[in-house]
Amino acid sequence: MDDSAHDARRRRVSPRLYDGVAGALDHAGLARLRADLSRGIEGDVLEVGAGTGRQLPHHPPGARVTATDPDAGALALAARRSPATRTVVAAAEALPFDDAAFDWVVCALVLCTVRDPLAALAEMRRVLRPAGRLRALEHVRSPNRALARAEGLASPLWGAVAGGCHLDRDTRASLVAAGFAGVTARPHLGGNIVLLEAARGA
Repeated sequence: MDDSAHDARRRRVSPRLYDGVAGALDHAGLARLRADLSRGIEGDVLEVGAGTGRQLPHHPPGARVTATDPDAGALALAARRSPATRTVVAAAEALPFDDAAFDWVVCALVLCTVRDPLAALAEMRRVLRPAGRLRALEHVRSPNRALARAEGLASPLWGAVAGGCHLDRDTRASLVAAGFAGVTARPHLGGNIVLLEAARGA
């Protein structure tokens, strides 16, 4: 999937090859969802799992953006795509930032692939300010029961060829379990892709 914070995938797919695939997806319609993901964010923004930086051009010009990814090669491409962005090599589960450092945390198709979604979300929540918000564009387990079962069966094989990407994660439930509040989900493609937003919570 897209800009993942999972280093296993990076070991299997070169950043340039992956960037080409992501570019094709953007042309096929993903760019419109990327624009929705970034719309209205402001202040100090952390993008987790930025990969080669396909999301970065969509962030508003006034936002002060820091981008992380475990793959230094991917971040080198991201830095060329968005020279004003600060880039930091880091996994989603171990963000090297102080508590309450950011107004927004965003990620694009990342939580499907991280090794430990709850640990990653705990880190994202930790670095948010009390009034901070998280926004994530994710593919999730289908709301269609038959398709969800098929995703569960296919996920191990798909993960083996797609660097650990899971087809059947319930990311909305993970946000709630991690302590985020007021979680909303705007569905796309029949609910297989969702735009999630949540407050840091108390």
